[in-house]
Order: sequence, then structure tokens, then C-alpha cells
Amino acid sequence: MRSLVLLLIVVLPGISATSLSTYYLMPEWVALEASFQADNRVAKSPSPTLQDLFVAQVAENRHRINCFAQGVGVLLGGTIPAIGIHGICTQPSRKQSNSGGTVL
Repeated sequence: MRSLVLLLIVVLPGISATSLSTYYLMPEWVALEASFQADNRVAKSPSPTLQDLFVAQVAENRHRINCFAQGVGVLLGGTIPAIGIHGICTQPSRKQSNSGGTVL
């Protein structure tokens, strides 16, 4: 019963949190790549203005921060099921003796 509770309350929500964060991380990663390429194009243009450089760098940093936040969600979401699986694996077995002695 304890294993089922840990599985339903800890492991499955943790896996779903990891999956959801990963799902939202992938398009943001693609947007970061595109924004990085655009920033490089602006920087290598013949006469970039300071405002153009600033706008390109802000767009890149926005995607970089979003990727960081989604990556943290993936890592934390992965930690939650690990804790639940650890709890399932470290439960005492039901085959302990009742003789009052210690079980090795």
C-alpha cells in the first residue's frame, strides 16, 4: 500500500512535471538558437547601430532565461520521482522475523 501511495503521489507527478518542462523547453531552445543567429548577424553587419545590437541581445537573453527556467523545471521534476523511487526501494521488507531478535 505504501508503494502505491508513493507511486501515485510522488513518482507520477514528478514524471509529469519533468515531461511538461521538457515539452516547453524544446521550442524555447529552438527560439534561442534562432535568436542567437540573429544576434550574430546584427553584430557582423557593416554598420550596426547601438539600438539594433541592444534589441538583438535582449531578445537572445529573454530566450536564454526562459531556457534556464525550463531546465530547472526539468531537473527539479526529475528529483521528485527519484525521491519517491528511493522511498519505495528503502521500505522495510515484510519477511522480518517476529522472534524479537535482530534481522541481518
